[in-house]
Amino acid sequence: MNELTYGKVRAAQWFSRRTLFRLSAGVAATAALPGTALAESPIVKPLPPEFFEVYGTNAETRWEALAGSYLTPTDRFFVRDHTSTPLIDADTWRLKLFGTGLRGAPTLADAVEFTYRDLRALPSETITAAIECAGNGRSFFTSQQGQTVSGTPWKLGAIGVARWRGVRLATVLKRAGLTRHAVDVLPQGLDAEYQNLGRVRRPLPVSKALQDVLLAYEMNGKPLPPDHGFPVRLVVPSWIGIASIKWVGQIEVADEPLFSPWNTQFYRLTGPGYPADGELMGEQVAKSAFELPRDAEFAAGRTHVLRGRSWSAHGRIKRIEVSTDDGATWRCANPVGPVHDRAWQCWELRWRPSATGTHTLRARATDITGATQPEVAPFNTQGYLFGAVVRHPVRVV
Repeated sequence: MNELTYGKVRAAQWFSRRTLFRLSAGVAATAALPGTALAESPIVKPLPPEFFEVYGTNAETRWEALAGSYLTPTDRFFVRDHTSTPLIDADTWRLKLFGTGLRGAPTLADAVEFTYRDLRALPSETITAAIECAGNGRSFFTSQQGQTVSGTPWKLGAIGVARWRGVRLATVLKRAGLTRHAVDVLPQGLDAEYQNLGRVRRPLPVSKALQDVLLAYEMNGKPLPPDHGFPVRLVVPSWIGIASIKWVGQIEVADEPLFSPWNTQFYRLTGPGYPADGELMGEQVAKSAFELPRDAEFAAGRTHVLRGRSWSAHGRIKRIEVSTDDGATWRCANPVGPVHDRAWQCWELRWRPSATGTHTLRARATDITGATQPEVAPFNTQGYLFGAVVRHPVRVV
């Protein structure tokens, strides 16, 4: 079965479910667009507890579930949904581009349309890149820094690295008639409306859109699953995850700045030290994580290999340091595995603990710009961009 046939079969299976489904608790139901339905539960794929910690419409990957694979297996990739995963028929799906930044398509009624087949017929590109929620690490503002923040209490598992295949957004914009006056693009998803604010959408500057943004239709060698954006999603390397709109259905291109609740109300840094209306976020920050459950057990007097991963939106990781005594001393870890600018760096360090009891592990990364993870992350009320060194407790027995 070829990839396109596989995608159509899977789409038919997903779409054949009954067309009226429940949305997540607290979200008002809205009529599905033609060619879409809503899943029976907020997330479609299985969420076994050994892979995920579930928060309603969101599911965080457990780091110990990633051992042995550089890419995040699709069945273990974290899920961030605002409402509920839509089930979309690829045969009726259309990507519509319009706006004052395009020649001959100023309004939605004039939109330039691409079908799923159209996109797959265009020159493709494959990239290995991370997608990371802006709130990844949020819980540590409270557990480590004693600060109250709002939002899903992610630890460090709201990130995944995949091999994405699709069409460069630049290719599609140029074919749609991009003008030199274009300033912003505003991709919009086909998931249900969120809190009477419309469908999820967030603008990107044209400069970023033309640089490295992908309209992806494959993830790790297969068509996107529903939870990860089938049939087509954006992949915006290095930027916070909300920029990588899933289930994209239309893109407005304008000759002036564009706005939505997702760049004016949400995903802004607010609190002491920030402007009254907050500060807009774009890129992520550096982080490190151990491939271990918290409170993992180690045998005293034996040599163990500690493994983990570090990443930064600013480029490759230059150095990883690990402490096994809560920061009193540090050793450089050995980088292992592939190296990708827009993904993570795997590493390992040998450790032979002698004393039993509780030990606190720490890992910190320095990227090619010289930026190093700090001891304390700057506070903001929504708990975004936590990049401080995380304390990881383990037990030696």
